[in-house]
Amino acid sequence: MPSSWFESRSVSPGVTLITEPFVHSFFRANLYRIEGRDFDIQLDFGVGISSLSKAVPAKGKPVLAIATHAHVDHVGSFHEFERRAGHEAEAEIFRTMKDEGTLASWFTGQDEPIARPPYDGYSLNDYRLLPAPLSELLGDGDTVDTGSRRFTVLHLPGHSPGSIALLDENNGEFFSGDAIYDDELVDDIPGADIPVYLNTMKRLEKLDIRIGHGGHGPSFGKARMQAISRGYIEDRTRSGSAFL
Repeated sequence: MPSSWFESRSVSPGVTLITEPFVHSFFRANLYRIEGRDFDIQLDFGVGISSLSKAVPAKGKPVLAIATHAHVDHVGSFHEFERRAGHEAEAEIFRTMKDEGTLASWFTGQDEPIARPPYDGYSLNDYRLLPAPLSELLGDGDTVDTGSRRFTVLHLPGHSPGSIALLDENNGEFFSGDAIYDDELVDDIPGADIPVYLNTMKRLEKLDIRIGHGGHGPSFGKARMQAISRGYIEDRTRSGSAFL
């Protein structure tokens, strides 16, 4: 049996991608540790089957935990961090971790939520998300300055009301969460809003980036992000979903 629940690899200087290979593919989110001079950023937290903070401990400096949104595959280990930030629109979900906001029962209700247990004797009957009240709110246009990198916060609702992303405007590196990624986008779940999502896609279509790292799927460039955005707009407009 593999010794670690998580896998990690570098995707750019100072940025480590962390994944959970034994989690159901639909819920296998991309998590990112972003190194900074004064503090590091942990962006998103997996399903919480195994401790992220123990697997990826702090390196002698504080860690700011930022949740791109409150769905189960992104908040599992959020409670393990002292300094927690997210958008106000989902603050109540972070505070309570109620199922109607996190959709945790959707994960546990899969035929095989996990390919193997994290340790002998583990039972999904014991699984639950622990409350993680925000200590800081992040809204559109806010900045997160680590001392060596400065990120602009973008509020990109549609997939969820409080979806946020981080953009390093200095080098064009974009961390988009589930607002956009190079895989099938999800807009038919509680909290999703297709007309709102269309406005987000129109904004993303015009956004200047060098490389994007999504909440799922592979990294992508500007041209690919434009293609995903345009494809979504065309599909939903053609189907009439935009007017529901």
